[in-house]
Amino acid sequence: MKTTVMPASTPKTHAFFSLRWLGTTLLVLMAVAVMVRLGVWQLDRLGQRRAQNALILQNASAPVLDLNRALIQGKTDWKSQAFRLAEASGVYLHEEEILLLNQVWEGQPGYHLVTPLRISGTDAVILVDRGWIPLNQADEAARAVYHLNGEVRLQGRLMPSQAETRWGGGGDPQIPEGGRLSAWKWLNVERISQQVSGNVLPVYLLELSENATLTLPYRADTSIEVSEGSHLSYALQWFSFALILLIGYPFYVRKQLSQPR
Repeated sequence: MKTTVMPASTPKTHAFFSLRWLGTTLLVLMAVAVMVRLGVWQLDRLGQRRAQNALILQNASAPVLDLNRALIQGKTDWKSQAFRLAEASGVYLHEEEILLLNQVWEGQPGYHLVTPLRISGTDAVILVDRGWIPLNQADEAARAVYHLNGEVRLQGRLMPSQAETRWGGGGDPQIPEGGRLSAWKWLNVERISQQVSGNVLPVYLLELSENATLTLPYRADTSIEVSEGSHLSYALQWFSFALILLIGYPFYVRKQLSQPR
């Protein structure tokens, strides 16, 4: 007589915690918990990104900030003013300017010229990203053509200090004792300020110009674009993985139990 093995029904709850399946069940539950936690973490990151975007848009649409007046009035919370348009008058410290490496303008490699500006009537200094210059103008003699002597007045957008990354050797070296670095990969205001005389503000100024692309240095794009990134899609992926594992595991156990021993 032929014997027919009937498929097992959905396993009872106690089957998942039997001696045979206990270890696997615990691993599955741990994996689900980790995936859910990663999904929640991505939602937290999304909330932080949205709050940051709101601040950026608020500052970007705020009235132009007069740095000279703000400093005289004792303003100190500069980091909260990032992405705001600002203007300042002062004197460039050309002997302390630096080059920002690995900059491109319409496919051409070059540098950004970053010059400290001592703000008039104060002891404060702000780093000014004046724009792009070509590779063959890296030495001090060639850069002399961009010197502006005497008091200048300029407008730009306040930008947060750039955070360095060490991946692939991407960070800047230490400033030599008693010396200075003339070229940097990152506009890290805190580190660069160690070789600049004066009270350096913790933000830098990305200079604007009506003739941004007509004369060197070519000014960088100061328009603001905000994005929520991929946090929401990543969160949905982690939640989906957790749900698939949570639903699929009982079917896997049922299939194993239905097989004849």
